[in-house]
Amino acid sequence: MYLITGGTGLIGSHLILELLKKGEQVRAIFRSEKSLDKVKNLFGYYSNEPAALFGKIDWVQADINDIVALEHAFNGITHVYHCAALISFDPKQYQHLKKSNVEGTKNMVNLCIKHKVKKLGYVSSIAALGSSTREEWITEETEWTNKNATVYGLTKHRAELQVWRGSQEGLPVFIVNPGVVLGPGFWKSGSGTFFYYAAKASSYALPGGTGFIAVHDVISCMVQLMDSTIKNERFILVDENALYLDIVQRIAKSMGVSLPVKTLGRGKIELFWRLDWIRSKFFGKKRRLSKNMAKSLFKREQYDNSKIKKSLALEFSGLDPTIEFCSKRFKEAFPKLF
Repeated sequence: MYLITGGTGLIGSHLILELLKKGEQVRAIFRSEKSLDKVKNLFGYYSNEPAALFGKIDWVQADINDIVALEHAFNGITHVYHCAALISFDPKQYQHLKKSNVEGTKNMVNLCIKHKVKKLGYVSSIAALGSSTREEWITEETEWTNKNATVYGLTKHRAELQVWRGSQEGLPVFIVNPGVVLGPGFWKSGSGTFFYYAAKASSYALPGGTGFIAVHDVISCMVQLMDSTIKNERFILVDENALYLDIVQRIAKSMGVSLPVKTLGRGKIELFWRLDWIRSKFFGKKRRLSKNMAKSLFKREQYDNSKIKKSLALEFSGLDPTIEFCSKRFKEAFPKLF
């Protein structure tokens, strides 16, 4: 049986769906009843019988820092996908990020070892990779540096160290480092915000860019890696290194709304992060643009995906089919915006 943490998130819910289609037994961890509704809705995008699929899942309500609840979840488990993570780039959230991403991953690794799990797959992030120093492409071997790292990237990097520690203690593992994952159903967080922004038909987009990948390609890689003999390796999962402007333009075009034509200048970005700091400092608001995040917008990293392509002999499906699918579902969910 497969255990999935973060089963109510974008990657976790799509992973559950794929495993169910393969006829696998799946147990998934969730934290709140409300989050389960998103999974049911997502299944409806891909199946005429979403309730039947949802009913096949063995749901366990737990927190990855609740050892007692996790012990119950591990009964009969042979393989684990650890997808759960707290995502925030607010420096004030560092301790919460550390508790969830580092301590939570430590707990998962320890229980995998205790219960003799056959393999652990960990979903990290390109935020946990090293930063280029001479405009070279980033690979799995690029040296990590704390300089200009976000608090999210820092905790994901330290979580990876827990996974590698598990591998040294005999636990077979693999790590994937996805870029920005495009997929439907989670419109108010993560990559879903790109669709919200595009729907507003703004003339501007953020400067810079990063690595992007469709959620189905992430799932395909994870399932193949779990089923393979590959172990104790990490893989960058990026289909395209693209500008934010390009991605928002492609989304806007698929929605049939006006396209952004220019990017925000450095002066405005510098002003925004300072105003955001004041907003957080004096009004207790959550940071939306930290200093390090602002800096990253003007240093576009390029991610090398050759390792995963060679290891699995695959080609990615491309972003455009997923953008079209997501745009259609977004317009169905929010018809009043169009």
